[in-house]
Formats: sequence, structure tokens, C-alpha cells
Amino acid sequence: MKQIFFFFILCLSFSCNNFNTQDLKEVPTGMVLIKGGEFLMGADNNQAMRDAYPQHKVIVNSFLMDETEVTNADFKKFVESTGYLTTAERIIDWNDLKKYLPPNTPKPHDSLLAPSSLVFFESKTKNLNDFSQWWRLQKEVNWKQPYGIESTIDTILDHPVIHVSWDDAVAYCNWKGRRLPTEAEYEYAMRSGNSNTLYTWGNQSVNSGKQKANIWQGIFPYNNTLSDEFYFTSPVKSFDKNDFGLFDISGNVWEWCSDLYNSDYYSTLSNVVADNPKGPEKSFDPNDPFSSKRVMRGGSFLCNDSYCSGFRNSMRMKSTPDSSSQHVGCILYTSPSPRD
Repeated sequence: MKQIFFFFILCLSFSCNNFNTQDLKEVPTGMVLIKGGEFLMGADNNQAMRDAYPQHKVIVNSFLMDETEVTNADFKKFVESTGYLTTAERIIDWNDLKKYLPPNTPKPHDSLLAPSSLVFFESKTKNLNDFSQWWRLQKEVNWKQPYGIESTIDTILDHPVIHVSWDDAVAYCNWKGRRLPTEAEYEYAMRSGNSNTLYTWGNQSVNSGKQKANIWQGIFPYNNTLSDEFYFTSPVKSFDKNDFGLFDISGNVWEWCSDLYNSDYYSTLSNVVADNPKGPEKSFDPNDPFSSKRVMRGGSFLCNDSYCSGFRNSMRMKSTPDSSSQHVGCILYTSPSPRD
């Protein structure tokens, strides 16, 4: 679990399979049919990070998507059925971990290899580039004890599950007979097929009008005004759905995608119309070249308009597949007639 060395870990996961819509007799309860099409993917405003450029044309096929994130109740059924142990509940294997670290990295103390996950703590730091100021690796924190050893999910079964790694999300998908979405499918779902919008709800500022998503209100990372009434996660369907009928596609928790992360991937697609792209063959993060990472999308309850604006349609995030944190969850795709 490499989150020991990577303080900024975000997520939420999907699952999906391409299918022939003509074979679809009825949309399953709790799912939404997303009709495919062409759209412009990538950077669309001056807030965008370098890895979101250039904007490029993409075609995606139709697919089905769960209308909400995977909840604690959903994930509990999976664990009870399979006995699955999440990444955050396992002891970290140093022999595996050191493969992804610079040569001759010394072994950390055994206490740092104990089952754990990243937990958010408020900080009055002015250095917003130092994620360690508000993230702490904490033992005995996982999906069923999301806020520490004394916490439970008993009263938040309708909240999205958190502290799930990409590996955990894939295991859940396999149990459900589904898969994670590609990054292109996820952005298409966020945009509701519209290329020229900043957010899933359109172009209106996140701070204008009624609350649009569960994000950080106030000054990050030390003053949350709770204008949206939630400090951490919120129950699914607490905010309006987007034009495709999806809830919390933006905010609440980050969502894992199937794609490997490569900061320069979009540049390879700039002169073509990408037909159902599935991501790069190799991962590369210039700030962490030794680690393979997966893409995350959608933003979380910690995203703020003056900081990362992770709820923007084009915002990309990444982390190692065995990392987990307090604002990481998942949402699923499925299809009646899988092609892959």
C-alpha cells in the first residue's frame, strides 16, 4: 500500500462494459443508459492543469452506469459474501513496495507498514503544495471504520464507501460482473455529452445559486463553512442529478477509472478522433516517475474552487492502485451484452 509515500490520494470507482443498445430490453433499476457520441475531451479553461491539454475529439459507445456511487451498504454485501479484505486492512509487503521506489530506499519502521489509510485533518498551512500538512496515515482506518477505530458505518450506510483502492474497486467490479469506466467514458458522463461546459451542471459558478455538489465550502484546508451541510461524505442523491440522470458524478468522493495515468497522454490523441480510447500503455507521472498510477475523476468533498477545483469536467487526478484515503470511493458500469 504505497500511500505511505504519496500523501495526495483520491478516488471513486466505476464499472462498465460496452454493449449493443439494440439488445437492451429494459434499463436495470438503479442504472442509467448513457447514449454514446462524440465530444471534446480535456482542458476547457485557464484553471486546467497541464495534463488536461490539449483538448481533443473523442467518440464513446453507449453504456450503462449506476446512478449513484457504491454505498457502504453495497460494499458491505460484497465483503460479507466473499470475505474480501481491502488494501487498507492488510499489512504492507515491503518487498513489493520497494519495486516502485527509488533504488536503495531504506525500509521504513514496521509501524509504517501496518494496515492503515490516509485521513484528512484541518491545517492552517499556507503551502498548498505540501499535502502532508493535511493528510496523515492512520492505523485501524478502513471502509468499515472510516474515521478511526471507534467509528462505524452503521448510521451512514447510504453514504459512498471510502478508503477503497483501485485494486479494491476492481475486486468489487469482478464480483458484480462489471468493470471500471475509461477516463473518456467518465468525462463524457460528467459533461452529459456537452463539450463546452466547465462543470457537470453547466457553466454557472459552483458558489452561485443552490448547492450543486458536496465540496469544501470556505477556505481550504482549515475553514469549512458547511454551507452544503456536510463536512465529510453525504448520502447519495443529496444533490441534483445531471442531465444524464447521474448523482454525485461531481464531488462527494473521487472515482477510479480503468486507465493508467500518463501526464502526456492527451498529446498523443491531438491529431485524431479517438474511438473509445482506453488510456496509455504505460503510466508516467513526472513528479513520481517510479510509480505506476491510475486515473481518478470527479472531485470530492475536499475540493474547493480556490484550490484544486477537482469537480471540473476536465480535472484529472491519479494515484497508485493500492492507495486508499478518506475521499475515495466507487461507482459502477454494466452492460447486458459485454463485448470485452
